Amino acid sequence: MSTQPPSRTKFYLDKRHGKVMGVCAGLADYTGFDVTLVRILLILGVFMGGGALIPVYFITGWVAQDRPRELADSDPEETKFWQGVRQSPSRSARDIKSRFRDIDRRLAQIEHYVTIENRSLAREIEQLR
Repeated sequence: MSTQPPSRTKFYLDKRHGKVMGVCAGLADYTGFDVTLVRILLILGVFMGGGALIPVYFITGWVAQDRPRELADSDPEETKFWQGVRQSPSRSARDIKSRFRDIDRRLAQIEHYVTIENRSLAREIEQLR
């Protein structure tokens, strides 16, 4: 029986960077916001909501899964990419498509240079065949 790898688009508790149960650190990682901002918003929500968020916080800390070890050691660029995917999947898909289009365009320019503009190189390549 094979196990599925952990999902990078799922909410996990981040107990390594968290203060109490890792809920705010997990939310910060999931949304891409600074953990301090998430904690301040939680405190404001507790005061404005009359303490109604306190049980929600502890239930979330009890129900949510801990962040898997496989996801703990990722580079900052990869973390930023997955946060973008969680925030706006369609924008991330457009960005990837744009990057591939740019790579394809540059590859076509190289191919054009090698095969058409650089006749001597093209002759040498033909002689090698």
